[in-house]
Amino acid sequence: MKLIRFGAFNQEKPGIHSEGLNYDVSNYIKDYDEAFFRDGGLYFLASIVEKHLDTLAVIDKEIRIGSPVSRPSKIVCIGMNYADHAKEINIPAPSEPVIFMKILIKEIGNIIRLV
Repeated sequence: MKLIRFGAFNQEKPGIHSEGLNYDVSNYIKDYDEAFFRDGGLYFLASIVEKHLDTLAVIDKEIRIGSPVSRPSKIVCIGMNYADHAKEINIPAPSEPVIFMKILIKEIGNIIRLV
C-alpha cells in the first residue's frame, strides 16, 4: 500500500495505491498532514484498508495524482547523486550517501515568512 493524494491542484483528497489500483479513502481520512502522522493515522488507515478495501471507491486512472503528503514542514533526503555533486565542486565523493533535510517553512522573527 502506498499513500496518494488525488484531484485538482490544492483540492487533493487522500487515497491509497494497492495492487495496481488507486482507492479513495477520503470518507475515513481528512488528509495526510502532520496531524495524521502524529496521531497514529497510519495504523488507523491500515485498519480501514483491512476492513473496507472491497468497498472503497476506485479512482479513475485519468485523475491527477498529487504530492502524497499535504504541506510537510520538513523532508529528510538521502542524496543519490552525491558523486555528481562532489565532482561539480571538485571534492572527493563521500564513502556513504549524504543525508540532509529540507525545511519548507521558515520564519524570521515575527515579520517575514519564507516559504
